[in-house]
Amino acid sequence: MCFSYQSKPPIVPIAGAAIDTEDVTITASDGNSFAAFVARAEMPLGPALVVMPDVRGLFPFYEELAMRFAEYGYDSIAMDYFGRTNGAEKRDADFEWKEPIFQTTFDGVKADVGACVNYLRLASDDEERKVFTVGFCYGGSSSWAQSANSHGLSGAIGFYGHPTREGPPPGAPATIDLISQFEAPILGLMAGADQNIPRAEVEKFEMALEAVEHPHEIYTYDGAPHSFFDRGFEEYAGESTDAWNRVLRFIEQHSTVEASI
Repeated sequence: MCFSYQSKPPIVPIAGAAIDTEDVTITASDGNSFAAFVARAEMPLGPALVVMPDVRGLFPFYEELAMRFAEYGYDSIAMDYFGRTNGAEKRDADFEWKEPIFQTTFDGVKADVGACVNYLRLASDDEERKVFTVGFCYGGSSSWAQSANSHGLSGAIGFYGHPTREGPPPGAPATIDLISQFEAPILGLMAGADQNIPRAEVEKFEMALEAVEHPHEIYTYDGAPHSFFDRGFEEYAGESTDAWNRVLRFIEQHSTVEASI
């Protein structure tokens, strides 16, 4: 698990920023209904984000992250993974996520992300709206995988996702094995002291992206632990600020200039 239920994004809210938020229920193409949280910018810049949580699914950290994106002008929707197993209602800190997370499927996550992408495009009345995914841990590798899932993304951002491990979801291919199908640029923000993701595995991912000349940026924060992007990790505030700035630059870069893939 990446963040505790009490964790907060390490991003200072913009004073005076006016945004609109709403709890919504989204329906995917296979009929699944799931919970999501929408944050809308007062003056949208155009691009939008699908926020993909860690294994706990939708909880306040990701709702706040969606709000921070909206304050910067990016409409965002934070999604949940458990509509098929636990319904579309919101859940509290006592939610037992360990069994449901292994009941998710690659195709189910794909369908739900697709529904979020469609929601954001319909909301702007722009079928070609530039949409990015951003995820953490389970959501990090899942975010990268969405680049191969025909959503027409402009970029896929992952914080400390595992690039070479198969699943979860059960049966999901390792992200590195999907590179030949990638359609969008990749941003990876990794933790140098992550005991679950050896640096050698990150290097394999980067080398595989380089081998096919796929647009990417993989950056590792030496000494930082898994889940360093957390207001509670004050000693990694500098790393968190740098990571946030890299995310914003990536969105801006790939919203104005189409990468050659």
